[in-house]
Order: sequence, then C-alpha cells, then structure tokens
Amino acid sequence: MRIGELATAVGVTTRTVRHYHHLGLLPEPERRANGYRDYTLRHAVVLARIRRLTELGLGLAEVRDVLADDAGKDLVEVLTELDEDLARQEAALRDRRTRLRTLLETEGGLTDVGPVSPELATLFRGMPDVSGSPMAAKDREMLALIETTATPEERERFTGLFSGVMGAPGGMERALDAYALLDALVDAAPDDPRVDEAAHALAACLPAGLLPEDVAVDQDDSFLRAFYADFAPAQAEAIRRTMRIVVEGGRS
Repeated sequence: MRIGELATAVGVTTRTVRHYHHLGLLPEPERRANGYRDYTLRHAVVLARIRRLTELGLGLAEVRDVLADDAGKDLVEVLTELDEDLARQEAALRDRRTRLRTLLETEGGLTDVGPVSPELATLFRGMPDVSGSPMAAKDREMLALIETTATPEERERFTGLFSGVMGAPGGMERALDAYALLDALVDAAPDDPRVDEAAHALAACLPAGLLPEDVAVDQDDSFLRAFYADFAPAQAEAIRRTMRIVVEGGRS
C-alpha cells in the first residue's frame, strides 16, 4: 500500500502517519525501487491500534509504552491509570461547575473587577459607592488580587478584618475621606503636605493586624516596586507612609 491508501484505510491523514514515523510509533516500511514506501497489513494493524489508543485519551508517550515490547506497563495498567485520571478530571469539572453556580446565584458575585468569592462580594456591597473614584477602583482590584493569591485561611482572616473595619461606626465615612484625599494627589509632588494627611486617613481605614510586624515597607522588592509604580508618585508615597504607620502601630 502507498501512504495515502494506508491513511484512508485506517481513517487518519498522511500527515498523521508521517508524524508517527517521526516519533517512532510506526515503523518505517520498506521502499520500492521507485522510492515509494510499501506499507503492509501489519502497518495498518499498528496504525489502527494507535488510533484506538489515542481516541481513548492516551498521550503519545503512553501509546509508545503500550506498543513497546519491553514496556514496563501492560495495556490494562495504562488504561486503569487513564480511567483514574479521567475520574479526577470529572471531579474537578463538577467542582468548577458548583463554584460557577454559586457565583451566578450570589448577589454581587460578578463585580467590576470580575468574579469574586461570595465573601468578597459581601465586603464590596458593604463598601461606599465611589464609582467615580479611581483610587476606589484600584482598591477593589487590589482586594481581588490579594484574595486570589491567598490561602483559604488567609482569605477568611482577610475578609473578616476588612468587614469589621467597614462595619464599624464611621467606617464608611473614613473610607470616603481617604479615597478623596488620595484621588486629589494624582498630580501632586511626593513632598506635598497633603501626602501625610492622606496617609493617616488611609491608615485609619485599615484593620489592625493586617500587615505582619516584620514587613519591609521600603525593601527593594520586585512586587513592591510594581505595586508602587501603579500609582502616581504622591499617591505611592502616601501608601508607603500608610504601611509604615500600620506596621509601627502594630509594634506599639
């Protein structure tokens, strides 16, 4: 048989046959005097077996193990492992669908920063409506980022701390004042007198225990550099001073 005839007989493409040759899955046939490959029935049998195995979900490396004479695993063992892997994938898909249903059914779960947990959605609903404040928008983005990268235990502690601060008497008003002061610094210099006022206003909005006492506020850290660079210079200086205030307050 020619390569096209073999491919048609087994239901694959000639490109697939050549790829299997390249990977060593399908042995190269003898060539006729005219240079064309001369495929036999044995090639069709092997190619059909490769097709069946890949349709079951085996990767080509696993197919090689099954086909090799000295394979460390027999077909039953490989297929058993494949079945277990598919079961894990099914469980993961069920978990994802459960989380999606919860998100769609939770009021406020879909926010301006994308999908967030029900806990963070609740926190956002308790925050003041400052849709016209660029700093408030950044604040929500940072809260979503922190939640995404935190462990479940850290996430619970984090949302609990902020919920307590926002729900405390005067919490909303303090947040509004801090956002307004920080927004006003967008075109200011880092040594503007308002920077210190904004830092103290923002510090008053942050819960005690938010930052560890040994955090290095001024450390030359790549994440901190990227974090500060996302703000105008005066705003970044105000946030840097805020962190110092919070850390020093936790040490006292």
